[in-house]
Amino acid sequence: MSDAALVKRCLTGEPAASRELVTRFSSDVLAVCRRLLANEHDAEDVAQEVFIRVFRSLTRWDGERPLRPWILGIAVNRCRTAIGKRAKAPVLADYLDDSPDLKPADDSAELVREIRAAVDALRDEYREVFVLFHEQGQPYEVIAEAVGRPVGTVKTWLHRARLEILDRLRSRGLVPPEEAELPKTPSARGE
Repeated sequence: MSDAALVKRCLTGEPAASRELVTRFSSDVLAVCRRLLANEHDAEDVAQEVFIRVFRSLTRWDGERPLRPWILGIAVNRCRTAIGKRAKAPVLADYLDDSPDLKPADDSAELVREIRAAVDALRDEYREVFVLFHEQGQPYEVIAEAVGRPVGTVKTWLHRARLEILDRLRSRGLVPPEEAELPKTPSARGE
């Protein structure tokens, strides 16, 4: 069933259509919320808020445009709001993770932690496009619509995000520093 037909059925109040819409988009919405919020509980709460917003706003959805970017845009905006509220809320101490880690050292686990930390440290806009592109596999056009920016801006933000992540990994010694000069290759004339 097409997105437009599904929305039309939802607008008539058909419960099966509402369940279908949630089923169709819930994994994408929850994945975006998990990654942007980095907290399972918050992600689940925000994902529920997203679908509440979706159902309240279905009459305003432009049936000529794809539904997925519209819903992901709502998810990104709800995550922004949650992050803003989180920044203003007092932080509770969590002492559950104070036990020593007895697992053997694994460089790949360290690299994964550093990459996640680097992504989390990005500006909100950069992190959003990075997560939507690299972790959700969304095309530029869908991301552009979801974040409300032109495709060129999305590409620029994605490029800058990658550079910032690479710089952080280099500063931590996890990626070799850039060579000052590329090695010269001999030309066909024997120079």
